[in-house]
Amino acid sequence: MRAVGEEGASTATGAAGPDGTGGPSVRSLAYLDVLESESVHILREVAGEFERPVILFSGGKDSIVVLHLALKAFAPAPLPFELLHVDTGHNFPEVMDHRDRTVAVHRLRLRVASVQRYIDEGKLRERPDGTRNPLQTVPLLDAIAAGRHDAVLGGARRDEEKARAKERVFSLRDDFGAWDPRRQRPELWELYNGRHAPGEHVRVFPLSNWTELDVWHYIAREKVELPDIYFAHERTVFRRDGMWLSPGEWGGPRKGETVERRTVRFRTVGDMSCTGAVDSDARTVEQVIAEIAASRLTERGATRADDRMSEAAMEDRKREGYF
Repeated sequence: MRAVGEEGASTATGAAGPDGTGGPSVRSLAYLDVLESESVHILREVAGEFERPVILFSGGKDSIVVLHLALKAFAPAPLPFELLHVDTGHNFPEVMDHRDRTVAVHRLRLRVASVQRYIDEGKLRERPDGTRNPLQTVPLLDAIAAGRHDAVLGGARRDEEKARAKERVFSLRDDFGAWDPRRQRPELWELYNGRHAPGEHVRVFPLSNWTELDVWHYIAREKVELPDIYFAHERTVFRRDGMWLSPGEWGGPRKGETVERRTVRFRTVGDMSCTGAVDSDARTVEQVIAEIAASRLTERGATRADDRMSEAAMEDRKREGYF
């Protein structure tokens, strides 16, 4: 995959990229075309192989790019997938506004599974730390079962986290929604095996081979609209565990945590209780690209508290059915 991309990039030597700088950091149009083509192929395979696929759509940048690719893959026909969002109730308002606007503009079908409803009904309990990200698993699995979805598409990428790096593009889940690394199937020559027994389903990752920088170069090329919080803005935040968190009803700040105004942006978006901002002056896509190119930390490693619970935090959640 990388060899093809590098070969394509060589055809654009000296050309200015989305950041206007040129040089080895540039992703040429040919390279992005390879990634786009692979993702479109995956989306069309899902449409042809499964009966009731669904796209997980949170309003975050990766799910926005997956939706953008899906709309391109099936145009001018309507999107053949429903959208599903597991709403923790502690999401950023800007992201929820963008989600709803996108659904309305494209006249899409969105179903929302509410963590708050599960708490109100006594099916889930609040965690002492206030974070609801780990509570998404049960509503997600129930929504998959209720919708009889045999394929669930999401924007996870292998470069995000080491557990996600282990997964194939088509990742089989058992009838409890659990992931077993030993059941991973080979995917030679871009041949994807969606075979599954009754009750099982397949998680599908069209952006598996993309990096954070690839996603941003593609956003620049396609002029994809994102929520404003991905760009530098002045915000009320407080410091906890080395991250800038946003105050909210979820329980922050605690006694002794000082609230202040800072210029920040978000590299990834999840539950407000576990998603930190980074100090940044990057107010445009081009400035974000330059900032990411210089970074030595992954977006989740830098800003996601739920991945810091243990060395195997993500893998443990995936074994329980988390995405």
